[in-house]
Amino acid sequence: MENNENVNPTVSGEDKKLKKELSFVQLLFLSVGGIIGSGWLFGVNAGAATAGPAVTLSWLIGGVMVIFIALTYSELAAMIPRSGGIVRYPHMTHGSYTGYILGWAYLLSAVTVPSIEAVAAVTYISGLKGLGFMSYSGTTVLGSFTSLTVYGVIIAVLLMIGFFFLNYFGIKFLGRWNEYFVYWKLVIPTITFILLFFMFRASNFTALAGGFNAIGTPFIFTAIPGAGIVFSYLGFRQALDYGGEAKNPQRDIPRALILSVVIGIVVYEILQLVYIGAIRVSVADLTTFSWSGLTVSSYASSPFYHVFETAGIAGFGAWGSVLLVDAVISPSGTGWIYLGTSTRTIYGLATDRYFPPNVMKVNKKSGVPMIPLILSTIIGIIFIAPFPSWYILVGFISSATVFTYIMGGVSLRVLRNTAKNVERPYKLPYSKVLSIIAFVSATLIVYWSGYITLSILMMLILGGIPIYLIYYGTYKLGISLGKTITSGIIYWIIIGISFYLVYYDIIIPAVSNITASTPIAAPDSVFYYFIAVYVMIVISTIVLTFLIHHWAKDENKKEIKSGWWLIYFVLFIFGFSYLGAFGPYVSPIAVAGQSFPYVPLLLFPYDTFIVIVVAIAFFFLAVRSGYSEDDVQSILADQGVPLSTLED
Repeated sequence: MENNENVNPTVSGEDKKLKKELSFVQLLFLSVGGIIGSGWLFGVNAGAATAGPAVTLSWLIGGVMVIFIALTYSELAAMIPRSGGIVRYPHMTHGSYTGYILGWAYLLSAVTVPSIEAVAAVTYISGLKGLGFMSYSGTTVLGSFTSLTVYGVIIAVLLMIGFFFLNYFGIKFLGRWNEYFVYWKLVIPTITFILLFFMFRASNFTALAGGFNAIGTPFIFTAIPGAGIVFSYLGFRQALDYGGEAKNPQRDIPRALILSVVIGIVVYEILQLVYIGAIRVSVADLTTFSWSGLTVSSYASSPFYHVFETAGIAGFGAWGSVLLVDAVISPSGTGWIYLGTSTRTIYGLATDRYFPPNVMKVNKKSGVPMIPLILSTIIGIIFIAPFPSWYILVGFISSATVFTYIMGGVSLRVLRNTAKNVERPYKLPYSKVLSIIAFVSATLIVYWSGYITLSILMMLILGGIPIYLIYYGTYKLGISLGKTITSGIIYWIIIGISFYLVYYDIIIPAVSNITASTPIAAPDSVFYYFIAVYVMIVISTIVLTFLIHHWAKDENKKEIKSGWWLIYFVLFIFGFSYLGAFGPYVSPIAVAGQSFPYVPLLLFPYDTFIVIVVAIAFFFLAVRSGYSEDDVQSILADQGVPLSTLED
C-alpha cells in the first residue's frame, strides 16, 4: 500500500504528511511578515506619486476592503483548513473550470512576489553611495521607474536561491525564524515613525503641487492596486496558505487573518503620514516638483533612507543606515514566506488534478512539497529579468491576486447551502451581506487597476486555458489529445495577436501620451484597435469554452457549465476597463494643472457605480452556478474533509 501511494499519491494522504507545527503567534506573524515587506519601503513613495497626500485615504479604504475579503475566508479556512486553500476552495464549489482559471491567476501572482521582494531589497540598498551601479532611473513602455541593472538582477537571483534553502529546511524552521524577523519588522517602522516627527511639515499636505487632493479623486482608488497598497495588505493570506500546517487551525486562522490586516493598517497609515510630511522639495532632484515625479526622483530607489540621509539632523543619517539593513531583512522575510506560498499554491493545484499527481508529493524529511518549491524558485527567477522594477511589478501582482479573491464570498455562500454537515468552528455573522461586500470590494480593486494593467493580466489569465484543456481536458474530461492541442494552439495564436495589438497600438501610445509634456487626445485608431481586440477575445474565448463543454464527457459537462459566469465576468472587466475613468488615456499625472483632452465614455464615479451594480449581479449568478449538494459532498470527501450528519 505504501509503495502504491508513493507512485500515485492521494490528496488526503499527502495533506497528512504536512507537519502540524504552527501556533497562533506563528500564523499571525506569517501574515504580518507577509504584510510588512517591501510595501513600507516603496509603497509610501509610489502612493504619494499616484494620489498625492490623499493617498492616506487610500491606505484606509484599501485596508477596510481587504478586511471584508479576509472575513469570508476566515470561515472557509476554519471549516476546511488546507495548505494552498485559496486555490482549492473554488474547485470544491464550482469544479475544475472555475477552479483552474482562478488557481492559474493566483499562481501568476504568487510566483512573482518573491521576485518583487528580491528586487525591492536590491533596489533599496542601491541607494547607498558606491552601490548605485545596481539600479537606474529611466522610462519604459509602462512609464518612468527605477529598475535594476544587470548587476542588480544577479544579486536578486542570489537572494531567490537563499529563499529556496530557507524553505527547504521545513515549516518549523521557517515559522521559528520568521517570528524574530517580524519583531524586527515591527520595531524598525515604529522607530522610523517617531523620528520622522522631528521633520514633519504639515504644509506638505496642502502647499505642494495642488493641495491635499492634488491629482484627483479617481486616483485615490487607483493607488489601492497600483501603488502597492493592496499588495502590502494581501500578506494576510499566509495564514490561509499555511493552514494545513497549523496546530489548531479552526481557532487560530480566523484570528490571525483579521488581526494581521488591522496591524497592517495602523503601521502603513502612520508611515504614509510622516513620509509625506518629511519630503523636502529641495532634495528631490526634480526641476519642477510634482507628486508624480517621486518615482524618478532621488527618493525613488530608497525613500526613507534618502529622507534621513538628507535630514541635516545629528544621528538621522545613522538611522538611515539601519534602514538599509532593514531594506534587506523586511523584503527578504516576506520573500521567503511568499516562496512558501507559491509552493503551496502549486501543491494546491496538483491536489485538484490540474497538474500531474507526483507534483503534490511531500518530502518526508522536511514536510515540504519539493517539486512545487523548485518550480516556484525557477519561475520567480525568470520573472526578475524582464521586470526588474518594484514599481512595474506591483500593480500586476495586486490585480492578479485580488482577482482570485472574488471567490471568498461566493464559495462561502455555496458551502452554506451544500455542506451543512461540515463543522464550522467559526461562523461568519451576516454572511449574506458581507459576502456580497467582499465580492464587490475585490471587483472594484481589480477594476481600479486600470486598462493598461488589466489588459495584460486578463490575456495572461485567459492564455492559461489551453494548459487546462491539454492536460485536464485529456486526462479527466475525456477529450482527444488532437482536439485539445489543435484548439489550444489556435487560441494561443489569437491571444498572441491580441497581446501584440494591445501592447503596441494601445499601451505604448497611451504611455507616450501620459509622459508627454503636452498631452494629446486619444486618436480614433486606438479605439478601433480596442474594438478589434475585444471582439477577437470575446468570440474566441466563448467558442473555446463552448467546445470544451461540447467535447467533455456527459458526467463532466457540469464542470464547464459552472464556470460560464467567470468567463463572462472576465470579459466584462476586460472591456469595461477601457471605457471608464480608469481607461488607458486617463492619466494619474497632472501636467501644468490641466486634464487630458480625452474624455472617457463613463466618468468617475458613475463608472464605479455601474461596476458595483454589475458585480452584485455576477455575485448572485456565481452562487447560483455553484455545484449541487451531492457534487460538493463528493469533492469534500475526496479532499479528505470530515463529514458528519450535522444539520443546520
